[in-house]
Parts: sequence; structure tokens; C-alpha cells
Amino acid sequence: MFNNKDHEVFCQKGISDIFDTIGNYNIFMQCDSPNKAAFRVLPDGYSFRLCRRDELETWKQVVAEEQYVEYVTEYYKNVYANHESEFFQRCLFVCDKADKPVASTFIWISYGLINTIGWYRVLPEYEGLGIGRALLSKILFDTQYPIYLHTQPTSARAIKLYSDFGFKLVVDPKVGHRKNDLQESLPYLKILLPESDYEKLQFTKANEALLAATDTSEVSEF
Repeated sequence: MFNNKDHEVFCQKGISDIFDTIGNYNIFMQCDSPNKAAFRVLPDGYSFRLCRRDELETWKQVVAEEQYVEYVTEYYKNVYANHESEFFQRCLFVCDKADKPVASTFIWISYGLINTIGWYRVLPEYEGLGIGRALLSKILFDTQYPIYLHTQPTSARAIKLYSDFGFKLVVDPKVGHRKNDLQESLPYLKILLPESDYEKLQFTKANEALLAATDTSEVSEF
């Protein structure tokens, strides 16, 4: 059972039957320089801190719905476990007044070569408060560009937010060993996004650095 506002939008648009299918589509975005006008601070009562070592299971519950926790566990083993110290130095939480983690993301040096955004999510009951925008502002404020991310058309609202920050949709047919499903995804994004937001989406060819890095391994690191 889904517990997120993205699925609610699919239901409202009458296309909930394809949510699972297009949830497997790959979309890649890159940002060469940020739109700092999109940056915001956290709302009152919330704060940033790093994920502690004893909070790994908490992190999984924050970044994924229950049915996907096992996938996150395997991903952690394959990508982060051999770099555990760095993971906990990077993995950022937003916490409420009771110090409960309600959102998370971090920047990871995927393949040891490129900066990427990893596991961005706000718990559904905390969406709409400006937490997600403030979280992206925090990690994007003082980092090295370009920076990349991977998402799906089921995350249309997040794609709109990434676009606000200056991320562009990568148009190359493949990125590393993964097919880029952008062309198949655009008709759904046009349905899901307000027309004004859809028209603001920007497109770009992948940087050589992205293509070179993703070709180094069949394991997807972002």
C-alpha cells in the first residue's frame, strides 16, 4: 500500500494503474550551477544533524516506504558499506523538535568520481512545510558542481523542485549501463505537473564526466 502524495496525484489524474510500471523508468538530471534564488531555510522547530551509526535502520525508514526497505538494505551493502565512515559523515537528517528524523539526503561521490544526490525524501506527513526545499538548499549551498541525480517519473513533484534549483533533464539515450527513459516519461510528466511547471523544465546533454563515471561499473551508485 502506497503512502505518499505522488501516488495520490496519480489517482487524481486517473492513471494510478501505471504507477508501478513507470516507477521503474530511469530519469537523470544534472546541475552545472545552482539557482540560488530557490534556496530557503528550515521552518521554525526543525534542525539539521548527521545520521548516527545506531540510526541506520531509522535512515532506511525515512528514505523508503516499508515495501522498499529491503532494496535500500541491499543498496547500502553494495554501495555504502565499504565506505561506512564517509556515509555517516555525509548522511543528513532534518529533525523535528523531539529530534525525530523526518527527512534525509546527502551528497555522495559516486564511482569515486562525480557528486550525486542520494536518497532524498521527506516523510509524507511532513511534506508541504518547506522542509524538502530547505534540505536541498543545505546540501547544494557549499558543494562542487556539476552534480547529478537519478529519479523516476513517479516523483514528478520532486522533479519540479529539482528544476527550481537549476537541474536539467538529461536527454542521452543511455547513462552508463542504464537506459534513459526520459522520452517515455515526458507524456506522464506533462499530465502530472501543472502546465507552467512542465514548460519550465530544461534539457541538456550529459556531461562527459557523467558518462565516463557511469561506464566504470555495472553497479549503479546513484
